[in-house]
Amino acid sequence: MVQLYYYPSNASFAPHVCLEEAGADYELILVDRSVDGHKSADYKRLNPSGRIPTLIDGELVLFETAAICLHIADKYPQHGLSPAPGGAARSTFHKWLFYLATTVQTELLIWFYPERYADTDDGKAAVKAGALARLRDMMDIMNDAVGPGPWLMGDQFTLLDPYLLMLCRWSNMAGSGPRERSNLNPYLDRVLARPSVARVIEQEGIRAPFV
Repeated sequence: MVQLYYYPSNASFAPHVCLEEAGADYELILVDRSVDGHKSADYKRLNPSGRIPTLIDGELVLFETAAICLHIADKYPQHGLSPAPGGAARSTFHKWLFYLATTVQTELLIWFYPERYADTDDGKAAVKAGALARLRDMMDIMNDAVGPGPWLMGDQFTLLDPYLLMLCRWSNMAGSGPRERSNLNPYLDRVLARPSVARVIEQEGIRAPFV
């Protein structure tokens, strides 16, 4: 059985949706951030960065959200969570996966944790302002990318969709206004209407509105 170490509304959300989409036999293990469970010695033996999520699949221990989502997609290829290898669609899929994971998600971490980049209140405010401006540009890029949809990859629902939903939730908290975009607004409603997404929101006890 696959085990997913998670905390509600953290970066474990997208892998959790992927497991639901795949119909996987899995177990959720709560890492309680409210008592610094992610910083415990036991957890850091699994994930030395002390971040959430971590996935265990037999002898395999994985961290990093994008790597976990891709592993689930490849483990259950019949569910189409990623395009088949070898074609242009797979390369386009990788482009957006790396953009979400290394550009958008990284910028969100800057906004949420400005103390990592500045010591003074003015410095922290400047860090957050710069990150927000860049996030607004990124939301414009993603608005164009989703286009008429229905999904980021067109007709194929992939792991990119819960990943983008998760990042849009955090971007909304930052004030970048994903719901203000003409394509992103209906796109987010479509992803939220996905049964797997609804189940995960319920299982994690996330209160509406999600984004």
